[in-house]
Amino acid sequence: MRILLANFSKMVGDTGGAAKVHCNFANVMQQRGHDVAMVYSDDNQGECFFPVNKEVRQYNINHYDGSSYTFPLSYRIRREVLRVFSRKLASAVNDDFTKNYLLDNVNAILDKENPDIIIAFQPAAAKVYIQDIKTDIPIILMCHGEAEDWFRNYPDKQVKAIKDCDVVQVLMPSFREAVIKRYPNTKTVVIGNVVPQFEKEEIANHTGRHKIIFIGRLARNHKRPHLLLEAFIPLASKFSDWDVEIWGKEHSRGYAEEMESKIDGANLQDRIKIMGTTHDVESVLRQGDIFVFPSAYEGFGLTIAEGMSVGLPAVAYASCPAVNELVHDGVDGFLVEDGVEPLRDKMELLMSDKDLRVKMGTAAHEAMKEYSDDKIWDTWEKLIRETATK
Repeated sequence: MRILLANFSKMVGDTGGAAKVHCNFANVMQQRGHDVAMVYSDDNQGECFFPVNKEVRQYNINHYDGSSYTFPLSYRIRREVLRVFSRKLASAVNDDFTKNYLLDNVNAILDKENPDIIIAFQPAAAKVYIQDIKTDIPIILMCHGEAEDWFRNYPDKQVKAIKDCDVVQVLMPSFREAVIKRYPNTKTVVIGNVVPQFEKEEIANHTGRHKIIFIGRLARNHKRPHLLLEAFIPLASKFSDWDVEIWGKEHSRGYAEEMESKIDGANLQDRIKIMGTTHDVESVLRQGDIFVFPSAYEGFGLTIAEGMSVGLPAVAYASCPAVNELVHDGVDGFLVEDGVEPLRDKMELLMSDKDLRVKMGTAAHEAMKEYSDDKIWDTWEKLIRETATK
């Protein structure tokens, strides 16, 4: 089967979860015998951060067949002005760029690939194929976040395209309700992300120094690793054999500098370290004893799931969508109320109780088997075949 993965977003060097899913999706479907191509929209040219099999054809619609377009300054200014008033209006500027500059490239690639099915990674991609190109090729729309956000913040034309997709896929059961209450006649299915099934780390055998691990983009209002710092610093003197490692790409230098200043002010440069990005997540996680994830919102929460798969107990916020369905409070980790103090309390409990860490870590490892690659990819392949041949 010929599959086109359409992600109208940046991919060059991007370390985010959606980019990781895109590359992994392409690789697995190619390995399963399908003919796979992936398209994306990026001002930059270069390699994806995550490896892609050489048999998968890649197209950057901003730079294709001798044409080269980057997002114009005038569009940037208009988008930022509109963002003050409405995220919907601001996002619509991106749609205008695609339609006015990139549509010929999108159409040419579609004609060249002639796919049996299109997997759209966001409503913007679905909108282009359904409304602008008016293709009759079946489309499955993926949701990488909380589906309710589509209806709050996405442009009206993108929201309308949701209804016209053949299938909408969401990551968590609670996300399905947002779609079916608006579009009850649109087929909506729940398929989670694949979580690597790591061999369980025996954290009971860890001696010497212990580590709290965070992996995620260093973003103040999203992943919020500064809350981990603020929770740990008052505990540092009591737990002198514990360290913190923060892994992930900087969202802004200013925010990273603020965290570095907090670390320096507490004189904990040797015990709290901002590590940068890694291509070897498993090795990082195996050095840990607890995974702390103070994110405000998630579409799935792949890094916390990977930590749990290794066998680390997790601490996260109960208000964080998706994560509050991955972590089972009191079983494989803790879901705490918003704020630094509740986070600190459960961190302290786990830091002081090795048996509890081992018990919860074992439960976490078992819970992530629900997201094994065979289960998830078999479900996806069945859905793709049913949708393409209906």
